[in-house]
Amino acid sequence: MFLGSFRFLIPRFSSSNNVSTILPRRLSSVPALENAKDSVIDLTLNSVVKVFCLSSTSSVLQPWQKRLPTKRSGSGFVVSNNKILTNAHVVANHTFVQVRKHGSPTKFKAKVETVGHDCDLAILKINSKKFWKDLKPLDLGDVPRPNETVFVVGYPGGGDNISITKGVVSRVEVTTYAHSKANLMTIQTDAAINSGNSGGPAFMNNKVIGVAFQNIPSSQNIGYIIPSPVVKHFITSIAENAQFPGFCSLGISCQRMENAGIRRLFKMTPKMSGTLIRRVNPLSSCYGILKEKDVLLSIDGVSVRNDQTVVFRKTESINFNHLVSMKKPCETTSLKILREGKQHLFSINIKPVEPLIPENNKYDKVPSYYIFAGFVFLPLTQAYMDLAHVSESFSGKIRKKAGEQIVILSQILEDDINAGYRDLEDLQVKEVNGVKVDNMKHLRQLIEKCCTQNLRLDLENGYIINIDHKSGKSVSPKILKRYGIPKAMSKDL
Repeated sequence: MFLGSFRFLIPRFSSSNNVSTILPRRLSSVPALENAKDSVIDLTLNSVVKVFCLSSTSSVLQPWQKRLPTKRSGSGFVVSNNKILTNAHVVANHTFVQVRKHGSPTKFKAKVETVGHDCDLAILKINSKKFWKDLKPLDLGDVPRPNETVFVVGYPGGGDNISITKGVVSRVEVTTYAHSKANLMTIQTDAAINSGNSGGPAFMNNKVIGVAFQNIPSSQNIGYIIPSPVVKHFITSIAENAQFPGFCSLGISCQRMENAGIRRLFKMTPKMSGTLIRRVNPLSSCYGILKEKDVLLSIDGVSVRNDQTVVFRKTESINFNHLVSMKKPCETTSLKILREGKQHLFSINIKPVEPLIPENNKYDKVPSYYIFAGFVFLPLTQAYMDLAHVSESFSGKIRKKAGEQIVILSQILEDDINAGYRDLEDLQVKEVNGVKVDNMKHLRQLIEKCCTQNLRLDLENGYIINIDHKSGKSVSPKILKRYGIPKAMSKDL
């Protein structure tokens, strides 16, 4: 299971025909709620499906090796244009996907058409007229308010019949998505959300207010729903861009300004509120416009408060990044800034900003690797950091130019050519023959185009490796054969 801050992704289990269906919890005897439940049942029977996925992942540390396939199941539901919406983590690293309608013994092959790992959503396509017979799309509604009743629908615990659980909305806030580590709006509820519920709809007033996706196993009755604004943003972006472009970001790191002293230092009046900009990402749209020590006062006329929130629905608050994340790529955003006591208004066309250490590259793709003379090179990812002993100083670093990667000497496949270097693992490769390494492709080019006898690698902390380049090139195929590795590099290189 993946850890996301203190939230946990719903565990995914193989389906089982002998698992009993989870019964609805706390169903009220109040007639209005009973009628609401009956309406939800009527809607879901011809709209909610069970999703079956066979998946296989590559080893993080030995990416040329594939792990054995695993089975898991989740839920999904029909949206417009004959598509099925489910969670990205239900179909991540898929090799084969099927769906089954309620009450049907037949499974239909599905194609994963689009995935948005950031928001943990995916679109499935089924090319079968028989499957679509009698199925109806569900309508998306608005974000519910705290204490309003919602119904969560799906196939928890591997059951074969639809389960409906009831709960109330506890709060709406920006939370870490366990699948991607992205920070986006969520709905917290006490409705039971268990393994297998992932991808199922949550209802209020006969409309879908979100998609069930994660819970906190160590706590009682705390589940999370991806709210309709995030779902609509995902679906609309796909319609306009074919593939999901991700979520926009200002690319800034900020500090709260709750202390009166810091507000006084930056010449804020008593009526002003905002957040202090500590750093601007060089690849963001704001770079060269916003500066360190600027104070962000408002976004599109909405005041940013000293605790980095904005007013949401008059009586609630939410992190200011929510306003930005709901923007379309290249959409104009108006930012009011306080700089050295003077206010400035900037219009910026914002876009998504890729992190230096990616989280989502572990899904649906073969990891990059390159092997030369027994030295195994990998790009640094969050998945690698979770398993290996790399420096914590890499956390929080940002890209300074497009395509930049941190290249790691991951391990050494021992041979005479690399004898004496076996302890130099999990270290960044900074230079090859005096040239700074930009990324994996650049590293490969520098090594293979080396025209000197010495091949010198400068690593972090001052470590140096030097071998005979011609000998290293000659012995590489033999090392690969000895260790049973089919190719010296991944396809992307």
